[in-house]
Amino acid sequence: MASLPKEAITELKAFIQVVKAKPEVLHTPELQFFKEFIESFGGKVPGAAATNKPPPPKPEPTPAAAEPESEESDIELDNAGVIEPDTAEPLPPFDESMEVSEDQIDQANEKKGEAIAAFGDQEYEKAAELYTEAIKLNPGLALLYAKRGQCYLLTKKPNACIRDCTRALEINPDCAPAYKFRGRAHRLLGHWEQAAQDLRNACKIDFDEQADEWLREVTPNARKLEEHRLKYERKRREKEVKEKLERVRRAREAAEAARAEAAQHAADDDLGGAFPGGGFPGSNPLGANLFNLLNDPELMQAFKDPEVAAAFQDISQNPGNYVKYLSNPKIVAVIEKMSGKYAGMAGGFPGGAPRPPAADDTELD
Repeated sequence: MASLPKEAITELKAFIQVVKAKPEVLHTPELQFFKEFIESFGGKVPGAAATNKPPPPKPEPTPAAAEPESEESDIELDNAGVIEPDTAEPLPPFDESMEVSEDQIDQANEKKGEAIAAFGDQEYEKAAELYTEAIKLNPGLALLYAKRGQCYLLTKKPNACIRDCTRALEINPDCAPAYKFRGRAHRLLGHWEQAAQDLRNACKIDFDEQADEWLREVTPNARKLEEHRLKYERKRREKEVKEKLERVRRAREAAEAARAEAAQHAADDDLGGAFPGGGFPGSNPLGANLFNLLNDPELMQAFKDPEVAAAFQDISQNPGNYVKYLSNPKIVAVIEKMSGKYAGMAGGFPGGAPRPPAADDTELD
């Protein structure tokens, strides 16, 4: 029995090293013949799914329980005197360009005087109706809305009061009575922080003892709510910082894993150099570097074609069979890819890399 050349034996040993390092390559179509050869002697090739398994993913940290939203129920507030809200119809848009005659102004002042008299008699609903008539005659006077808001405040209609005082402040942002009555209306609805803000503005524009008294009444609840909100804002910011740090940590771990994988690929590539001259065992007419072949995306895609895989398996079993495929542009194209990509590969074919017949002008893509 003729012995194999020493160089072929060396290359065969290198090939076995590659297979040991990456046994899953035996499940590729082009090496099906070698897999069947091993199994014909009773050998067992590891399953493709069982090889090169990626490391199990690290368990994600259990997210911390979400912080409860800032709600007034979390703190103790003195809600004595808070009433049920009323329904207030919205006011029509204010037309600043509207011109009011002197006669209308005089009539509005008369209605205003009647409203003041009704208010003095504690007829608050009647006073509100009279202020409404005055507003229709002179809708650009902020104080009329503020005084009607005061009437609504005293008839337990805080939302109507807020609506009228807001209109007054749209007309005159420095209307102290509007801030005062709107602040009191907010207090009746339990809007402690808004109440404190409005009453502070009222006292700043025109200090009023009653407004100051109302401000001192709402300040404890308003301060509790402000501290409560600041606490949750601080917790929210801390949570955002923790989440950001966690994202950075995960990104760093992913980058480290990618570097480790690249290093492993580089180590695997070094195995390809185990073949002297970068060649495939001498019995293979293609003379291709096996490891590089198995990691070339284009060639791997080409070998998924059953016709290509069968042709190269046939050639590997009998190098002289390559002549049968010289008229097949698909097979020749793959051989030319391999010949162009790996130096010295063409020498494995008699007369160099085969070309298709001249009549078939097929070119490699």
